[in-house]
Amino acid sequence: MQYEYIVTLKRENEAQVDQISTGLCFISICSFIFEQFRTGHFQIFFSLVALVIAIGTVLNWVRIRAGKQGVRFRTWLLIAGLGWIGMPYLQWLSLFYFFLAFMEYQAKYPLELGFSKEGIVINRVFRKKYPWNLFNNILLKDGMFTMDFKNNKIFQREAVDDDDPDAGEDEFNDYCRGQLDKKAAVQTYS
Repeated sequence: MQYEYIVTLKRENEAQVDQISTGLCFISICSFIFEQFRTGHFQIFFSLVALVIAIGTVLNWVRIRAGKQGVRFRTWLLIAGLGWIGMPYLQWLSLFYFFLAFMEYQAKYPLELGFSKEGIVINRVFRKKYPWNLFNNILLKDGMFTMDFKNNKIFQREAVDDDDPDAGEDEFNDYCRGQLDKKAAVQTYS
């Protein structure tokens, strides 16, 4: 589908996702070490997996503290999932870790909204499409994006500043107002 405009919104939950990912990695490290103490003998597989996850998690936190954007924990969650496959109990947790590794990427990916004459598409795990006739107003002003639904629901988020001089807020707002006016005129005559 061809979009006239694409608006990218900031994700506000990136720090929480990092904290949850770190906690899950820590739980896996502790579990793999505990398994060795429980059985009473050294197992290279669990030691290696715990070491790799620990080093990766620490490196990620160093990068986060340095202000790097786009730090992902999915590799360490995938390795933890592989470690859980080798555990003598709770192997089903490997599926949980694989799922969370996939969802971690989705949770951190900036939310994109595509605007076309047919409607608005929100790019999520499962795309959601809204026709224009569901909205009272759509506005992008001073970096804040707002969608006012006719059912009195309001969606508001901060937009990512892309520094693109081709796509001005006034031009975008005029486009949205035009689409909303067209749909209102069609409903009036129907």
